Amino acid sequence: MLMQQTMRWFGPSDPVGLGHIRQAGASGIVTALHEVPNGEVWPLAAIAERRKIIEAAGLEWSVVESLPVHEGLKQRSDDWGRLVAAYCESLRNLAAGGITVVTYNFMPLLDWTRTDLAFELPDGARALRFDWIAVAAYDIHILRRPGAEADYDDAVRVAAQELHSAMNERERRQLERNIIAGLPGSEASFNSVQFLEAINGYCDIDAHQLRANHHAFLRAVCPIAQEVGIRLVVHPDDPPFPIFGLPRVVSTGGDLDQLFAAVPEESNGLCFCTGSFGAREDNDLPGMVRRFGDRIGFLHLRSVQREEGRSFHEAPHLDGSAGMAEVVAAVHEISIREARSIPMRPDHGHQMLDDLQRKSSPGYSLLGRMRGLAELRGLERGVAYRAVGLRKV
Repeated sequence: MLMQQTMRWFGPSDPVGLGHIRQAGASGIVTALHEVPNGEVWPLAAIAERRKIIEAAGLEWSVVESLPVHEGLKQRSDDWGRLVAAYCESLRNLAAGGITVVTYNFMPLLDWTRTDLAFELPDGARALRFDWIAVAAYDIHILRRPGAEADYDDAVRVAAQELHSAMNERERRQLERNIIAGLPGSEASFNSVQFLEAINGYCDIDAHQLRANHHAFLRAVCPIAQEVGIRLVVHPDDPPFPIFGLPRVVSTGGDLDQLFAAVPEESNGLCFCTGSFGAREDNDLPGMVRRFGDRIGFLHLRSVQREEGRSFHEAPHLDGSAGMAEVVAAVHEISIREARSIPMRPDHGHQMLDDLQRKSSPGYSLLGRMRGLAELRGLERGVAYRAVGLRKV
């Protein structure tokens, strides 16, 4: 029993087409109705039309990524009841459209964050990078968030001041865009004035309150998901620690323990992202896969190379800090034990070869992801051969 190989597709406007994805060796598509405003119901007709397009290309719509969680749900605003009802109606429509796995995240304001979208590697390829010094430079000197200095130690504050002083105005604007203008799949984009105002909406919400709001959301929607046969899988925080004074509650194994203890329904599941969890040295990725295996409904297999402090960049899929061979071995154990094929996708591939001259969404070039998928495919088959001693799997 092997993982189902999928790739993310951002819809008909994605420069990487469905035909390209099929030729890369994937059988499944991970996508969403990005055109539907956050907090509104996904229409059944639109779901059916998107499925029709995917199946006409010889592929399967395997996973929704993501059905966005409106900020009003994360903040438990006065509009909470209406937003819950809309989310549940979308789940019903997705189930009627044949979807069984739905990804979401509970990160305040920013979906995933990087400071450099074209970090040049020694071989000339380009990768996404998160630089903690650059975050501090933006937070303290460009965004000018009140109290920001207290979130960084002395060495980081000094380095951030030096970096900001060395940057010209174009470089400062580029850093701002990289951080808050909205990366692929993000649910919102801001300028710095809007972002600072949005942060103020979380001034009374610490990690304890955000966790309580997450549990309340799941207690409201999981019974509907259970009823219609959908597994909701939460994507971990990226990066897996607080930024810009915003709390994080899905970053560690301890966070997951609290989540599944509070909401034990089978429909409350996990999208296990080795890159997000792997940015923290204290996360034991193979151990977490084995520990939460029955909750894992979807896998993002990528690796980051941890750097000094909290910085990291996207590494080749089989290199970096993830320990991918042991992670895939742990996944294979679950697949065999539970007799299920877990959807997986390579993530945040490098920009390389012809893709250096082609337009693509940051992290979602064709060739870098195709390389990652091929490497992961070979690794899994090697793990399977070794585990069962078969010539063919």
